[in-house]
Amino acid sequence: MINGKRYHRAVPEASEKKQAAKAEAVFKTALLQGRLKEVERRKYIDLKELISEYLQYSKTNKISYSNDEIYCNHFLNFIGNKDINEITPQHIEKYKNHRQKESIIVVKKDKDGNETKITKYIQNSTINRELNSISKMFSIAVENDWLDENPCFKVKKLRVENKQERFLTKEEETRLFDACILDKAYLRPIIICALHTGMRKAEILNLKWSCVDFTHKYIDVLKTKSGKARKIPISNTLFQELENMPRTSEYVFTNLATKKPYYDLKKPFERLCDKADINDLRFHDLRHTAATRMVSAGIDLVVVQELLGHHDIKTTMRYSHPVPERKLDAINALDI
Repeated sequence: MINGKRYHRAVPEASEKKQAAKAEAVFKTALLQGRLKEVERRKYIDLKELISEYLQYSKTNKISYSNDEIYCNHFLNFIGNKDINEITPQHIEKYKNHRQKESIIVVKKDKDGNETKITKYIQNSTINRELNSISKMFSIAVENDWLDENPCFKVKKLRVENKQERFLTKEEETRLFDACILDKAYLRPIIICALHTGMRKAEILNLKWSCVDFTHKYIDVLKTKSGKARKIPISNTLFQELENMPRTSEYVFTNLATKKPYYDLKKPFERLCDKADINDLRFHDLRHTAATRMVSAGIDLVVVQELLGHHDIKTTMRYSHPVPERKLDAINALDI
């Protein structure tokens, strides 16, 4: 701190406090004489303050705000509240390793009620998403001149094994809806919306009645991952489902207990799949299923791309691998 202004400068050659103090004295003298043009910090900011700034940005600009909130809390609990200039790539690396070792115990019941405890570790893809969020937070600090360099830039992401493409078969779909009747009935219209629009989970959970046009039968998806709004026609099946739903709040899919949108569907969806005897199905696979079914029905990829809201057609192609039956039809066509 010189003349009420905060300056930040690393002294890599100083291995002892005495050397650092000497280097600081030289730096102060040079600075006061106007020979150095160091970056002046506009304000001192600690990690809590930065997280607050970032979450404000996330709430305004991202549909994954709730996830960002969780990621930031994990990071703060591990790192502690300190001057953001003290956070180094080594801190980020240690955090990454710490998250890899964390696990949770999941209790699963079979049809006979027997319980099985399963240890689950956080997936590399999830940790990478956390690192992306944290990196964006530090980039905001750099843009505001609170930090010289993003400490995440020198940290490598974890390797992610390519997941086998998964989509819901018609037979599985029947079992899934049968399970909804017995339990988790509130998931039925949400699943129908996912299968009949290809919308992302966050887009579905944030959908408001004001964005549903019953007259012209389409949905306005305003809060999207890409930031670009799009219109999705409403199928007859989804139209009937939406018409029969009660309007208890401004959101279409409202938690009746809280009168707010559902926070997340991961655990209830997993339990529903267990009841339906469906393995390795994520909610996001419903979006993949919608894309696959459209492509299998001969819908042009450009149309599918627009409906799904993909920036790049290559992403649409990745989501829309043909089903095995269509591959067999293609090979059989060679016999003609």
